[in-house]
Amino acid sequence: MGPVSEPTRPARRGRLARSAAAFAVLLGLASYVAVHQMTGSKGTPRCSVGSGDNRYEFTPEQASNAATISAVGTTRGLPERAVTIALATALQESALRNIEHGDRDSLGLFQQRPSMGWGTPAQIMDPVYSATRFYEGLEKVPGYSRLPLTVAAQKVQKSGFPQAYAKHEPDATLLAAALTGRSPAALTCTANETEGRPGDPERVRAELVRAFGEKAAPRAVTGGPSAGRSASAPPVLVVPVRGVAGSGTAGAEADGRRGWELAQWAVARSETLRITEVVHGDRVWRAGEALGGWSKLPAAGAADSSEGASGASDAAVPGGETVRMRLAQ
Repeated sequence: MGPVSEPTRPARRGRLARSAAAFAVLLGLASYVAVHQMTGSKGTPRCSVGSGDNRYEFTPEQASNAATISAVGTTRGLPERAVTIALATALQESALRNIEHGDRDSLGLFQQRPSMGWGTPAQIMDPVYSATRFYEGLEKVPGYSRLPLTVAAQKVQKSGFPQAYAKHEPDATLLAAALTGRSPAALTCTANETEGRPGDPERVRAELVRAFGEKAAPRAVTGGPSAGRSASAPPVLVVPVRGVAGSGTAGAEADGRRGWELAQWAVARSETLRITEVVHGDRVWRAGEALGGWSKLPAAGAADSSEGASGASDAAVPGGETVRMRLAQ
């Protein structure tokens, strides 16, 4: 009698092939989920800075955290280089996500450890607090702005992998240029204007003050039922530019950078704070725009009759002395 196992070999090979294919599919799915959990990706909406090959794309969560890190640094009067170092550090440590886990007891954007004296877990999980502590450490490093980024970051972080910060310097440089206002209209985001909760003017005010100080408190809030207007009129916050803590440069150049710093902070935090439109100078950003970019305001009297367009036209201020933020209704 011939071997009985011979006819079963093709079926066995078929089962093995199907098992291998199923395993590959599961592995691919697991990798997809892991990557999206690690990066905080939500698909759309998304944000970006730069263009072409010199472009960095990131999620609204990452944009919001990056804007907070930048605002804390410039409000302390620190130069753009300090913001670049801080952003590169947070990109390496947490991918700009405020995470509640890490090596041993590491937490937050900068993976600071309560056991090493960085603060309580609740404090470290506050992006303003954690960024402040990082900058306090950086300011103690002599000549940090002239040091290689990896050296400056390592003197604060004391990481086991100090060279890892270097790979994030190009993206951090793009982010810092936009968020400190040196690169106008460089940060863009796309968002669905019609989804989610309405914007809260008081929350936006509180976040502005926390990031930039009392001088950034809106000097007026128009629209919305609380202002005695029609419930269909969305709230609009008018934020002053002059005198707001900013990039550390003086005079008109400083005001110009501060205006764009505030405007791009608002875009970066638009999903979190339900900001649907930002106007500065002759430019407007709208959450509902397909490409999420900045566009020129229509000339006076040329705006259409829609509420958004007319509101943006009215918000144009010669010299860009304010930033106006329209909230979701």
